Amino acid sequence: MDIIFGRNKKEQLEPVRAKVTGRIPTWLQGMLLRNGPGMHTVGETRYNHWFDGLALLHSFTIRDGEVYYRSKYLRSDTYNANIEANRIVVSEFGTMAYPDPCKNIFSKAFTYLSHTIPDFTDNCLINIMKCGEDFYATTETNYIRKINPQTLETLEKVDYGKYVPVNLATAHPHYDAAGNVLNMGTSIMDKGKTKYVIFKIPATVPEDKKGKNPLKHMEVFCSIISSSLLSPSYYHSFGVTENHIVFLEQPFKLDILKMSTAYIRGVNWASCLAFHKEDKTYIHIIDQRTRKPVPTKFYTDPMVVFHHVNAYEEDSCLLFDVITYKDSSLYQLFYLANLNQDFEENCRLTSIPTLRRFAVPLNVDKDAEVGSNLIKLASTTARALKEKDDQVYCQPELLYEGLELPRINYAHNGKPYRYVFGAEVQWSPIPTKILKYDVLTKSSLKWGQEHCWPAEPLFVPTPGAKDEDDGIILSAIVSTDPQRLPFLLILDAKSFTELARASIDVEMHLDLHGLFIQDTDWDKRKQAPSQEEQDGAPDCLVAPQR
Repeated sequence: MDIIFGRNKKEQLEPVRAKVTGRIPTWLQGMLLRNGPGMHTVGETRYNHWFDGLALLHSFTIRDGEVYYRSKYLRSDTYNANIEANRIVVSEFGTMAYPDPCKNIFSKAFTYLSHTIPDFTDNCLINIMKCGEDFYATTETNYIRKINPQTLETLEKVDYGKYVPVNLATAHPHYDAAGNVLNMGTSIMDKGKTKYVIFKIPATVPEDKKGKNPLKHMEVFCSIISSSLLSPSYYHSFGVTENHIVFLEQPFKLDILKMSTAYIRGVNWASCLAFHKEDKTYIHIIDQRTRKPVPTKFYTDPMVVFHHVNAYEEDSCLLFDVITYKDSSLYQLFYLANLNQDFEENCRLTSIPTLRRFAVPLNVDKDAEVGSNLIKLASTTARALKEKDDQVYCQPELLYEGLELPRINYAHNGKPYRYVFGAEVQWSPIPTKILKYDVLTKSSLKWGQEHCWPAEPLFVPTPGAKDEDDGIILSAIVSTDPQRLPFLLILDAKSFTELARASIDVEMHLDLHGLFIQDTDWDKRKQAPSQEEQDGAPDCLVAPQR
């Protein structure tokens, strides 16, 4: 597994032309922009966790049937400090860094105090966010970094905390039809309270407002008081419908007191996260029209959720689909010490990712019998059982086992939908497959190839498409076979048959998340490599077929 997870990857600063086999649809013009960890050692020091690696951006520019690839490390303050010192000097969630041992005791004491309420890293390695006309690399701290998608150059650093009171934020925002961004973060002990803050970034700024940057006009949309002042829930994403927001306060919690002393105790911040299997998972539903939580208290069994798939409303009920785990063992698996020759055995110890559907009644009948099921929908077997103390216990419907990194046709985000595109996860070195799952018929289509590890599949709709699955799937594929070049895979989303692949003779990394920038979203001249770049771009060899 070292070839996938452990080795530092080289940058490809100038665009390199891929060798295309098959035929790319003529309408597919744009750029696939992706993000993920690419550097795991600096000098003689090594990160403990795969999710700590320094962010490596890469892009696939698709133009008139050709594909050009480039990659570049995010020049964050974290990256620059580490490279200058030739050692890891900025802490990540799974790796605590320490100052030069030659520093005096006063410097060490000051450093300890600065870690009591940490100034988190700006190593934005998880996702790419579009905000107005700009693009940002994101992570789960309060920092994001503006980037130039054409050159992958790192631009200014933005602190959410200057505009809204958050110390942490998700890397999975939502976008409405106008392009406004909705995201959420955690405010740790602000004015004596720990809160989950939902905030909104406008797509455009009115002419009469000072400053053209939408980030300067973000506002708190609403907030939810944490069930525990000192142990807020960890969360990676949240859900939205046309009228509501869904937030799961799960019993995977960050101990603030432990975090404040982690540096002096010589442990990482991840050690301050713990799964409390005896606690409930609370389901918070916020009405977007009133900006207030609905009064009914909904809960379900203890679980860990990283990715929401989609949510929508049907007959006064809110349905939401999420990938659930029975515990937090997934995070433990990705410590680099576990990604070794014992990987297959370690995988068997982890919880299986499971697609589940929950249903929540938006109007609870106060006269309903205790123990009665408040969900009357024929479309799901999910139940919501009324309890004595006006709480409602939600019991999900199992849809599929072994699915992660879900994506949908985003035109259906917050609305009724049918298809989930994701990675079929078998938690072993056996090749992972790309999966299309039909939530209506419970059937699936798959693509896979020996030794190939696909990244998160991304759906791009055909222009003017009417069917939900009329489009293509893009996925960056890396391989454990050193004789096989990495490639960009292009699938027909309806049939899941391969249309084309673009093989690239580079050291491609396994990425996490990203987006596709269509020509309608961005000027063609900015997106395409220059003629000089095209003329000088070396061709890649054909990847061996099996």
